[in-house]
Amino acid sequence: MSLQKEIAIIRELARAYREIAMSDKHVRQRQRFCDTNDLKTVRPPVHIEEIPWHEMNGAGELTCLCEHPELKAVERELRRALYREKHFLCDNYISPVWEVRKSFTSTGNGFTVQENIAVTDKQNHIVSHQYIDVLEDESSLEAYHDPVITAHPEQDAERVAFLSEVFGDILPVELRGHGIYYAPWDVIARLRGVEPILIDVYDRPEYLHRIIGLFTRAQEKTMEQMDALGLYDHRLLSVHCTPASVTLPQGIPDQAGTCRPLWFRTMAQMFSSISPSAHYEFDMAYSIPLASKCAYTYYGCCEPLHDRLEQVMRYPNLRKVGASPWADVDKIAEALGGGYVLSRKPNPAFVAVKLDTDVVRQEIRHTVEACQRYGCPCDITLKDISTVGYHPENLDRWAKTVSEVLDEYYDLA
Repeated sequence: MSLQKEIAIIRELARAYREIAMSDKHVRQRQRFCDTNDLKTVRPPVHIEEIPWHEMNGAGELTCLCEHPELKAVERELRRALYREKHFLCDNYISPVWEVRKSFTSTGNGFTVQENIAVTDKQNHIVSHQYIDVLEDESSLEAYHDPVITAHPEQDAERVAFLSEVFGDILPVELRGHGIYYAPWDVIARLRGVEPILIDVYDRPEYLHRIIGLFTRAQEKTMEQMDALGLYDHRLLSVHCTPASVTLPQGIPDQAGTCRPLWFRTMAQMFSSISPSAHYEFDMAYSIPLASKCAYTYYGCCEPLHDRLEQVMRYPNLRKVGASPWADVDKIAEALGGGYVLSRKPNPAFVAVKLDTDVVRQEIRHTVEACQRYGCPCDITLKDISTVGYHPENLDRWAKTVSEVLDEYYDLA
């Protein structure tokens, strides 16, 4: 296919995308994202993220026609956005601009994952991992080096110019930076496996402190360089699948490209099985100084935090707390009250094979009633969806069911 024909495909999709992005519905949605993070108790934004896209294309709606690498990537994202809007009765992230992320490379910190992988579905990127402990003793830490970040503005300029020509006057193309996603213990677990870490919490705590100390240093060096190179951006619509739009605290300048107006996104999922005090000792105590460089902190992912909120609330700029499927949502909502956002993660197992809408209704109703009882702002994100058993309609029905529950409690905005 000629380049001009591929550009014509992109422009047709972009017109449909722009119409959605500029609609009153999406203008109101984007405002509601900000209202939620500004601690207003509005209708909770609902999203479906981390989707098994290889299971979604039964009707061919996601089939890409472009062969040019850049255009194929753009076409994929446009088709997915349009698919979401057609099928998911959610607050989908659709912006009236096309964002090009600033390019950069990092040397990393010197540690490399070694693993064995088992695959059950070759089309699914979700696989089983057996990690080899490459940080078994003190000598292995000698591989550490500070990361070096290199920006590539020449590549950015080329991409922006190319895509601006592709989109024409349909969608403006804007160069945007990055957010912060810091999950050191997810990375360390891949370098060691979970069991050796949990054993060392008791047997070799000083060694774990050395490891997390190096990772903290690496993150600090990364943030310093990203700041200096102007690679950050607070205009992002989402922070790890949840709404990011928020009003900056008074006194924090809108410093373009720096981490100052950003969310600091962090977690320690594997530490749900250790005591709250140990969780704080090995994770939060190290990341609080890093988080304090930013405007807000969003803490938590799959770990249930209801028994350690006292520790989580030590982040001075905490604004959002994750409530996983295994969390006691009543306890979290009561503790957070109106001072923080409860970011609810419904159970993805409910859409994995056969969808039971009664179970979904019960889970969402429980969340909403807890949040309303304690005046707690909330957003809802179904994520970590490894599979829907090749039944894409499960996600359609999940979104419709959630919307119907919210209609019982909130006005449609």
